[in-house]
Amino acid sequence: MIDVGIDGAVATVTLDRPAKLNALTPEMVTGLRDALTGLDANPEVRALILTGAGPKAFCVGSDIGELDRYDTAWEFRERPEYCDLVRAVRKPVIAAVNGYAFGGGLELALSCDIRLAAAHATFAAPEIKLGWIGGGGVSSLLTHAVGASNAALMLYTGDPVDADRALGWGLVSATHPADALLPAARELAAAIAARPPIAARTAKLNIRAAHAMPLENAIAYERDLQTICFATEDAAEGRAAFAARRAPRFTGR
Repeated sequence: MIDVGIDGAVATVTLDRPAKLNALTPEMVTGLRDALTGLDANPEVRALILTGAGPKAFCVGSDIGELDRYDTAWEFRERPEYCDLVRAVRKPVIAAVNGYAFGGGLELALSCDIRLAAAHATFAAPEIKLGWIGGGGVSSLLTHAVGASNAALMLYTGDPVDADRALGWGLVSATHPADALLPAARELAAAIAARPPIAARTAKLNIRAAHAMPLENAIAYERDLQTICFATEDAAEGRAAFAARRAPRFTGR
């Protein structure tokens, strides 16, 4: 139920359970963990795309029917958290949101670095309608993405937001017709994969630091990572290619 395809330096991970709107079971979470861990360790892969199978849904989060498998609240708390798995990937990850991104599916999208959406996609945090709240980072990640007022609107009502509003709020970077979404995601991923991978990874670390650290600490951290990047073979290659007016050949060293 987790499909992986690799084209050059770009891997596409597809949640493949369209009859259930790509709702995640514990077995799928295990498969997602294995897929992401393997791709993150694969030096040939430099960028990832996460998407859902079928025309209706990216992901609607956990399969609610599976939640009764947990005998206690603590067992539920200790289950593998699929959003953590996505955030643990060191390489750039693009969400290609091809339909409903509800509940944990919204959190999955927020856990990716860049979000592109199909024009018919919708986003919601509907847990409040069922008596609970999200626990995969939605409160923090959504607030950072769309601002406190818009996050409160989504979290307090549980009502969906369409792709146009999501674009206006900054929840997604671009919208595309449904049939153009994956090609656009692959084009973007290929462009990112062509960049020096160490620089791409450190850029990701710096973005995380911008959320987690005070300003002066984040700037100092950025400067340290810049120094590390400057010392790489890829940085030397970039300077040499610029001087020679040729395309650089980055190797991740």
